[in-house]
Amino acid sequence: MKTKHIFIVFILVALVQLIVPAQMILNKESVIKQGVAYKFKTQPVDPNDPFRGKYIVLNFDIRSFKTSDSLWTRNDPVYVYLKTDSLGFATIDNVSKVELESSKKDFFIAKVDHYSSYTDKVHIDLPFNRYYMEETKAYKAEVAVRDAQRDTLPNNTYALVYVKAGETVLNDVVINEISIKDYVEEANDE
Repeated sequence: MKTKHIFIVFILVALVQLIVPAQMILNKESVIKQGVAYKFKTQPVDPNDPFRGKYIVLNFDIRSFKTSDSLWTRNDPVYVYLKTDSLGFATIDNVSKVELESSKKDFFIAKVDHYSSYTDKVHIDLPFNRYYMEETKAYKAEVAVRDAQRDTLPNNTYALVYVKAGETVLNDVVINEISIKDYVEEANDE
């Protein structure tokens, strides 16, 4: 009888271990399918770190927002509301410490990096600053992004991020309208 209970507990634990990751994947897929795609312009990437060879580190043009509210604390959640500029790139429309019920704009939840009283800007740690790739291609992709940002004016490198109800999914990094995956493959062929 005791082994029967242990077996039932084992089965339940195994099911939970399958259901939880599956639910996480389904939630991300829902954001991609039903969310709104935004293009976030990137800035030059830091040099490659040998301990982080499995992803690309992304810096973004929009990481701060001027605000009259000076009571921002590091790592506090911040609701970042978006709009697009005339070129189709994401810009920050507003930031708030709480979700704005009256706003119909797309938003995501980030963390406060710091507040600068000198510039009256809250600096934001965006939740999608790493793009994971196959280990053998990550370094080449990071070099390609860095080189593309140095060589072309205007900067035509951006991250394609889907946003839905506070959630984000970094779907792709694009260089000159070519997916980073394809861009690295083309560079390998040359």
